[in-house]
Amino acid sequence: MATPQKISLCLWFDHQAEEAAHFYISLFKNSAITQISRYGPGAALPEGTAMMVAFTLGGTEFSALNGGPVFTPNEAVSFIVGCADQDEIDRLWAGLLAGGGTESRCGWLKDRFGFSWQIVPNILAGLMTGDSLAAQRTMAALMGMVKLDIAALEAAHRGP
Repeated sequence: MATPQKISLCLWFDHQAEEAAHFYISLFKNSAITQISRYGPGAALPEGTAMMVAFTLGGTEFSALNGGPVFTPNEAVSFIVGCADQDEIDRLWAGLLAGGGTESRCGWLKDRFGFSWQIVPNILAGLMTGDSLAAQRTMAALMGMVKLDIAALEAAHRGP
């Protein structure tokens, strides 16, 4: 039996927890909804509405709570997704924007539920360390991007 994850994240939703969990698991491999508890009669939300949705994304455990409009997400917390290649960046970028998400800059976006994501190549940390001039060129290129472009970041790192 697998050891339970020691720390997990609970996402607060007004009433879209189940919809969001289904949306997220459709985008990431090794993902599934593992449990749903529902509100009963006389609760804050209509009977049968998901109260808590437990799910995994890429093997990481999450919970989604339908708690009403008291709290909303903001950029103070974001999900960083490391991508193996440009195809994965492109797929996740398009997927997370689907249905009303908004682009930001430097690889950041907000999904339609208001949560912030950073979609970055796995090689980014390596491009940002070591040779300080190469790292500065990489950072300058990154700052001018919306969705990150691996080839352009690598070209900036190599220099003229």
